[in-house]
Amino acid sequence: MEYIYERKRATVAELSEVFRVSEATVRRDLKELEEANRIRRTHGGAIPRERVGFEPSIQEKKDQFAKEKQRIAEKAVELIRDGETILLDSGTTTHQLARMLGRFSRLTVVTNSNSILQELQGMEHLELISTGGMVRRGIESMVGPIAEQTLGMIKVDKTFLGTNALDPEEGISTPHLLEAQVKKAMIRAAKEVILLCDRSKINRVSFAKVAPLSSVNVLITDQKAPSDILERIQEQHVQVIRA
Repeated sequence: MEYIYERKRATVAELSEVFRVSEATVRRDLKELEEANRIRRTHGGAIPRERVGFEPSIQEKKDQFAKEKQRIAEKAVELIRDGETILLDSGTTTHQLARMLGRFSRLTVVTNSNSILQELQGMEHLELISTGGMVRRGIESMVGPIAEQTLGMIKVDKTFLGTNALDPEEGISTPHLLEAQVKKAMIRAAKEVILLCDRSKINRVSFAKVAPLSSVNVLITDQKAPSDILERIQEQHVQVIRA
């Protein structure tokens, strides 16, 4: 179990080779560990149980990988064109992106983030639309049926999506079920989906599944993201940009 916790994820084949036991033995042991709530089994392997469902507050997230998030946002803003309608998911990286929108003369911005709404209030050249919905205190996002209904009525040029977890096999996931539903609606509303994700989120799986990688057009991550994982993501026809 310590091996899985140290590496954040391990496959059955990998564990079989490391511990020199059969894959059948590994699967049996993983089943027992999952029943004891010590790990969570995934397709072909396992991840630590404590990682699933945990979500830090937005204040805690702000200080984590701050420089990487800034560089990711700088790459993301290069993909925006004047006159477009964009959708910004809640999150600290998308908030960094929001701060850069003052350079555009005409832009429509839809968001489910209270903090992004406050950030953009003073930019009078932007048309600003809130999804509405139930506010998740501490996270500053709006979720629930009102937000989903709003997103179901619109179509945007680009959605800039955040995530808590990204895995080549399991796709995008998040700790909160209502958050997952809103993210799904954001993906459906977009002509192009751009995922902003620093390396701390990669090769991780969270509680509520959002979408497979086939739903993503572009992934923007940082320079230290694991190359082997990014190659597996690219194999699924996702353009990867390192910031």
